[in-house]
Amino acid sequence: MRVTKRDLRGNKEGEIALTPETLDDLWHLKYIIEKGDLVFALTKRKAEAASDKLRPEKVEKKNVRLGIRVDDLEFHKFSNRLRVHGLIEHGMDAGYHHTLNLEEGTALSIIKHWKKDQVERVNEAEATSKRPKVIIVAIEEGDADIGFVRHYGIEIYSHIRQSSGKGEGTLREVFFSTILEQLNHAMCGTESVVVAGPGFTKDDLMKYISSNNSELAAGILVEDTSSIGMSGFQEVLRRGAVDRIMEESRIARESSLMDEFLKEMALGGKVAYGMDEVKTAIDYGAVEKLLVADELLRLEREEGNIDAMIQEVEHAQGSMVVFSTEFEPGQKLHSLGGIAALLRFKI
Repeated sequence: MRVTKRDLRGNKEGEIALTPETLDDLWHLKYIIEKGDLVFALTKRKAEAASDKLRPEKVEKKNVRLGIRVDDLEFHKFSNRLRVHGLIEHGMDAGYHHTLNLEEGTALSIIKHWKKDQVERVNEAEATSKRPKVIIVAIEEGDADIGFVRHYGIEIYSHIRQSSGKGEGTLREVFFSTILEQLNHAMCGTESVVVAGPGFTKDDLMKYISSNNSELAAGILVEDTSSIGMSGFQEVLRRGAVDRIMEESRIARESSLMDEFLKEMALGGKVAYGMDEVKTAIDYGAVEKLLVADELLRLEREEGNIDAMIQEVEHAQGSMVVFSTEFEPGQKLHSLGGIAALLRFKI
């Protein structure tokens, strides 16, 4: 994410202008923009007056900059688009409804009362844009998966199975060649790669890559996992390979925190989960880390019920981590009521 302007007063009221550069950035914006915010962006619109004619002529849409008072928004992951709905307050056709289609490269400006975690999310996205991105290849004999590490979880890029058909070289060489070809196609030149899996197949793949692209092979990290697919990707995250590349991966951190929480819960230790238990723990000043699912945070903010709780945690020197419900740790948190806490002491 590229930030081009910050104009915030002491109470965090003000404007941040930015440009989302990746799908991750659009996902961040889903939890930064909320109902009541004023969002400016360049968009296409035809004048409402044209629709009042008895015999309407074909009217071309104009490129205009509009300011929308947000009423609702939708994240379309598979079309790489965030749709922001609301009433036009600034620009042509003020008072009419309009939808801003925010995509990668769309410059926008957000004017609102900024909450601490929202500013931190902008800062994190801006810092992450300067770090190398990660692709994971999880391989076992005859099967391989390629996945992208996103902020909202792991995105499966492709699954490759060793074919029994004809090709140059042995079937295994054709299999490795297909993996390398897809890996080269997936890369834009700035990504780091982790090759992982059980047994020695990953080592044989590395030998093949070294023989055919020594420059790429020199930068690849190799990890042992017990499986491939999504569970294999998550093993890579838990083992810290992504952290070593990205310094601090959001989803690796969430995996680690959820593992810590579940271990404490199994021992009947210093944890609370569900809204009632967590509220009680906050009242006692016991919360060290507040874990909140992104969807619960968004819904509770619409009702105005959660920001006071967050402030109490921060006043007691605690911290909050927002979990993505697109990823397994966030889904586990969602099943626990969407909110939980690691405590300083048992209550």
